[in-house]
Amino acid sequence: MAIFAGMDMPSKDLGGIIYSNYKKENRSGEEFIQEHSLGYIISGLLTIVDGDRKEVFGAGDLVMLRKNNLAKFFKHPAQSDQFTAITLILDKDTLEQLNKGQHFAGGTITPQSAVLRITPDKLLKSYFESLLPYFMEPVSDQLVQAKKQEGVLLLLRNNPTLAQILFDFGVPGKIDLEAFMNRNFRYNITIDKLAYLTGRSLATFKRDFEKTFNSPPSRWIQQQRLKEAHYLISEKKNKPSDVYLEVGFESLSHFSYAFKQYFGYNASTLERNGG
Repeated sequence: MAIFAGMDMPSKDLGGIIYSNYKKENRSGEEFIQEHSLGYIISGLLTIVDGDRKEVFGAGDLVMLRKNNLAKFFKHPAQSDQFTAITLILDKDTLEQLNKGQHFAGGTITPQSAVLRITPDKLLKSYFESLLPYFMEPVSDQLVQAKKQEGVLLLLRNNPTLAQILFDFGVPGKIDLEAFMNRNFRYNITIDKLAYLTGRSLATFKRDFEKTFNSPPSRWIQQQRLKEAHYLISEKKNKPSDVYLEVGFESLSHFSYAFKQYFGYNASTLERNGG
């Protein structure tokens, strides 16, 4: 990748084509993936946690993220280097415009992982190389849009079945609530979004949740997070300061208070006593 050698530009978003550059480890936190995206790793490592699955991508790897999913992102600079990547946001407007002219086959598909590893061919690699100069010169919105559509066409060239994912413009269908929540309680997102992702209105989500777990959503979610934290501290010997974000708390102080209220003793006491 000679064209990328020695480049040290700041992160930049052209309106759906994003250049990322991090010199220190970056934790992007929980993310509700609102649009499909296609990312090419130039240097460093990208770790994505999808429920209980973890995928690691390095230089030269290509990753597609599916919309209407949850994931956590960790960007690790290469040794004595930086983390750099180019990402295309494959938004609904871009895909609908492209589909009008091409008439790709869409439709509902069976749910699968939020993270898809794509094998980059020569054309896709050359395509991402061609994007770098766009971050160095002013470009029009029309050019950006054309490049995004080109990226979709190149992606589909060797992966035609992805059209079923990209051109499915429907909302999430109703899914198994118990399986979804047991997989995703660690994500710090609103109840509204959880309802949407399970294919339910907020009122239906709350009613179904009470029937399934015999508890309101907020209480059950917090209890599951605290139980997970207890396991990580007592069995995996993790520190409370390393655990609270992983299980979905926004601050260490809130986590410490909730832990003491639920278990009757401090997380730090559990750590000192070795579980």
